[in-house]
Amino acid sequence: MEKILSSEEQANLRIVEHLNMSNLPPIVRNMLSLASTPEEQDILLMATLTGASACIPNLYFRYGPTGKRYYANLQAFILAASASGKGIANQALEMVRVVDEQYPMLIAGDSTLAAWYKALEERGGCGYIHESEGSVITDIWKTAAANYNTALRKAAEHEAISRNRCTDASEIKCPKMSMLLTGTFNQYRALVPSVENGYFSRLLTLVIRETHPFDKRYVSTIGGQSAVPQQAGRELLRVYEQLARGGEREWSLTEEQKTRLGEHLETEYGTLIGLLGDNFHSAVVRMAVQIERIALILTALRGDSILMSRAHNKIEPEYNSGLMDKESRITSGTTDETIYCQDEDYQTAEMIGNKLLLHMAAAYRMIDGESQELVPEIKPLDQRKVLFEQLPEEYAHKELVAEAKAQGVSQATATRWNERWLEQGDIKKIKYGIYKKVV
Repeated sequence: MEKILSSEEQANLRIVEHLNMSNLPPIVRNMLSLASTPEEQDILLMATLTGASACIPNLYFRYGPTGKRYYANLQAFILAASASGKGIANQALEMVRVVDEQYPMLIAGDSTLAAWYKALEERGGCGYIHESEGSVITDIWKTAAANYNTALRKAAEHEAISRNRCTDASEIKCPKMSMLLTGTFNQYRALVPSVENGYFSRLLTLVIRETHPFDKRYVSTIGGQSAVPQQAGRELLRVYEQLARGGEREWSLTEEQKTRLGEHLETEYGTLIGLLGDNFHSAVVRMAVQIERIALILTALRGDSILMSRAHNKIEPEYNSGLMDKESRITSGTTDETIYCQDEDYQTAEMIGNKLLLHMAAAYRMIDGESQELVPEIKPLDQRKVLFEQLPEEYAHKELVAEAKAQGVSQATATRWNERWLEQGDIKKIKYGIYKKVV
């Protein structure tokens, strides 16, 4: 597949190796232990988050000026060449099967539009499609591609889907459907025929080059089957049951996190729009929703301590300043029913979203046939020193981002360097988002 990324580009787009593993929920960390290459880690991360998103009922967040409700559900496509190792995503399907045995949610990808609608309706508007061959979906689409495309776009936005036949008529008012497909570029292109197609910006895309064969020697096994997905599935089942017992509950970013997300859109994403053009704008805007979805999923996967406090704490300034230990952050608080995002979950989601947007930019280039550079040229190591020297003795995160942008350094890279300076003792954290150089 000539359109797949070079090995150099692929290395620049790796996700998991840029994450702080200790900040990930145990379910995610355990699933990632199945991987033996960086590419497999990224595939498993995408598959685990997408599969888990189908198992998080009743938790929503509000977005936009109208306060529209969004739920956890992700729709994603892992785009890779044949025999590239993308089959490891099926480990996440085994995780979801544990929940499906008690609460049916799996829907066959090999379904007509009418059968898909009926299955979704029977499951209360909630469901999960997982297909390891994108052709299963695209072959079905040959007779009703436009209708499928419209239905999936609406499901991604939780907009009503209806059908009207001579014998009956019905409507799913708020569909909550998650979907993970893996396939080749031609299969992806059948699903997303053009960059102007509205589904492009709603479908998360992970672009993977050739990976090494999966080595089962590194997986603990019971009876020839990996024990990890089943254990993760049991933990996910507990999360599902905890959330399903109550009514709907709101999850939210803190005001500081919302501000940071806005700054992130304005700086990091503005660079990509400049490189790829206005047609990429919708993907940039909608990634904000996806980042919030990912952060919500990470919160939910933490289980009892975060979700089940009926009087969950509204995060106060002491939380963000780091003056309270984690246990105190969880158990103290007010009678506010809203669940607030922890900083580590927001930071993880922002990093994942940033990288996924670059993956979507790669897919955009494949579809569009353009030759634009995916990301600006990577700066040499001494660029860190240049940036550090230009910063004032005491600076805010937004000043770091502004100075980095002026030097052609991305926000994600500058943030990563800032974290390294903090680890090395070159700077210290005064309070949330404020740093001071150590003389």
